[in-house]
Amino acid sequence: MTNSKLRVLVVGGLGPDGSSGGREHALAWAASRSPRCEALFVAPGNAGTPGTSVPAGTDLVGFCRSERIDLALIGPDASLAAGIVDTLSAAGVKAFGPTKAAAELEWSKAYTRAFCERHEIPSPRSATFTDSTEAIAWAEGCGFPVVVKADGLAAGKGVLIPEGAHETRAAIRTMLIDGAFGEAGARVVLEERLSGEEVSLFGFCDGKTVVAMPPAQDHKRAYEGDTGPNTGGMGAYAPAPACPPDLAERLRVEVLQRTVDASAAEGRPFVGILYAGIMLTPAGPKLLEFNCRFGDPEAQVLLPLLDTDLLDIAEACCDGRLGSIPVQWKNRSAVSVVLAAEGYPATPRSGDEIHGVLQAREHSDVLVFHGGTVVKAGDGDGFVTNGGRILTVTALAGSIARARMRAYQAVADVSFAGMQFRRDIGWRALARTTGGYAASGVDIDAGTHAVDLIRRSVESTHTPAVLAGVGAFGGVFDAKALTSLHEPVLVASTDGVGTKVALAAEAHRLTGVGQDLVNHCINDVLVQNARPLFFLDYVASSKLVPSDVADIVAGMSIACRENGCALLGGETAEMPGVYHDGHIDIAGTLIGFAERAHLLPREGIGPGDVLIGLASSGPHTNGYSLLRQIFAGLPLDAQPAPLDRPLGDALLEPHRSYLPVLAPLLDGALGPDVKALIHITGGGLQENIPRVLPGGCGAEIEIGSWPVPPLFQLIRDVSGLSADELHRTLNMGIGMIIVASPDMVAGLQSALPVASWVVGRLVESATKTVSLIGATY
Repeated sequence: MTNSKLRVLVVGGLGPDGSSGGREHALAWAASRSPRCEALFVAPGNAGTPGTSVPAGTDLVGFCRSERIDLALIGPDASLAAGIVDTLSAAGVKAFGPTKAAAELEWSKAYTRAFCERHEIPSPRSATFTDSTEAIAWAEGCGFPVVVKADGLAAGKGVLIPEGAHETRAAIRTMLIDGAFGEAGARVVLEERLSGEEVSLFGFCDGKTVVAMPPAQDHKRAYEGDTGPNTGGMGAYAPAPACPPDLAERLRVEVLQRTVDASAAEGRPFVGILYAGIMLTPAGPKLLEFNCRFGDPEAQVLLPLLDTDLLDIAEACCDGRLGSIPVQWKNRSAVSVVLAAEGYPATPRSGDEIHGVLQAREHSDVLVFHGGTVVKAGDGDGFVTNGGRILTVTALAGSIARARMRAYQAVADVSFAGMQFRRDIGWRALARTTGGYAASGVDIDAGTHAVDLIRRSVESTHTPAVLAGVGAFGGVFDAKALTSLHEPVLVASTDGVGTKVALAAEAHRLTGVGQDLVNHCINDVLVQNARPLFFLDYVASSKLVPSDVADIVAGMSIACRENGCALLGGETAEMPGVYHDGHIDIAGTLIGFAERAHLLPREGIGPGDVLIGLASSGPHTNGYSLLRQIFAGLPLDAQPAPLDRPLGDALLEPHRSYLPVLAPLLDGALGPDVKALIHITGGGLQENIPRVLPGGCGAEIEIGSWPVPPLFQLIRDVSGLSADELHRTLNMGIGMIIVASPDMVAGLQSALPVASWVVGRLVESATKTVSLIGATY
């Protein structure tokens, strides 16, 4: 390693209209921090870049000679595709970037797909076309949904993701007939549309060695929940929890290193930044695309995390000695939020004064990188908008959550007319860092242990009239006073709604949790084959708000009316100091009745019996401590795929009452065929099914035997939790289970007015264990 001083040029866009964005600012910022940087120039620079700006359209070869430039750092793809590295290298300037030939991995998607096929780099199925008729025919006959990509460079916007055959045909015609992307779209690549999480893995390359950077994730879509049109990127974070170190190393070897080795073997040694966009599909990682430079805004999170001098690395890459440089990274996380102009990405507006940049930069561990800005005196900070993505606010901290909080605190200081930004940057990372239900503050095992500890004390109070108590869905008491029945019993259930109340209060939608509470209790007595008599409620908070109480009680009255249950009233309590300000807690008790001879579960349950699952309406009232953490970074009005409605609507859907569904069946001729009912509440399938099992009997649940609703698909995909954890915390779309003999299944299902599926069976087992079998997540 040498300590000689370097005169450095950061190259942005070429030509008279060239520009420098947030990536070039980040490169210039990193270079300016090097003790080896004697002089710094940015071609052409923007209002925030350090060093000396070089006017757009300048002859860079002549400039490098006159200013004795030692090292050039190349920013955008278009400059690489134009051969700037070849030109500067021929003039004796070390240029950190690939040659035009090596960079064809980015500027031709058709070339890349052929390259990946030659070298067995996992990729989506694809085909390349210049004729729209042939392209449409292939798309309609391939048997899978496709993505339509312009073959050439299109400023990060040459990817169309159509929905259905009509949109696919339109996307192909937009490129090949309408010429929407010019020469870049004169040839299109149709690729299999993959599902999963996308990660960005960058590597420093010297032609033979690859040193990977921390994996990053960006947010390409314009709007919250990863919806709206594609953009150049609305934010990013690193390291990405979706790509842990062992997977990152595997991808470095199988994708980045294999590509560098193959490029060298084909006479195109790759020097610079190799950037692989990888989709983590259920079938394994697959390469979406290569880029041959830093991403924007990924550069704005990765370069602040770099501990080693960027100039040392870049020079070593140019000299072919990257292996001699110990590249180090900060043990921190970074989050970037892009502030874009009104109209971006279609027709961004320019010329608006920017305010608050100086205040934002004063926040601890916050950097503000300029993109589309120019200097102009006015009432603001002296900057005005001049492009699509105006600023990138980056924050560093010990975790994604804290870095995200700092970034948005700084964003709040910045303003300009029409400013738009996404409020959910990093939401997928937060979803993966929950650690499961126990880490969210709820321990199912601890709850089970508590029941075991109190069982002896509670059972010491029992008389022969107590037929079911601790551990059952509801307390059952012999009530011969109900003389209309031959042997009447009372069935009671007391419960609460849990932390779903906090979510409902945040959304100002408390009526639903009133319904939740009543319906939960009704289902708990229904599994004993009881019908509700009356309900009592309890509402408490630090300070009672009459309108909130009215909303909650209104929801209870709705559920009581729908289920033929009287709402007798209850208790309200105001307890400052016990509850946090603004927090509400609700609970209630339902009393029901049943004929003793008709109580469930019945005798005769055993191996061979079938489990019929009934559709839930959502998470019901369980798992919200976890769900609130998973979606902590996503606004409730966002609608990420595959949701068919806003997130808040899906999360706050009231708990379904199964009384209207099951009472006609239980009271009819098929009633005796129902051996047991199982309400899927806290503890999910694994903890609730054993409540009705006799000794020597376990259960098998077949994953994939019922369609997973969109909300649970999203939770599964973004949380990274195992199938066992998901089904032990949430109902995953099954809210009630019927236990019946196999020969009774068809008749029972035909009598049910809601969707139902055979989801499992009972098996011989020494313990009451529930096993998940079949497909895994």
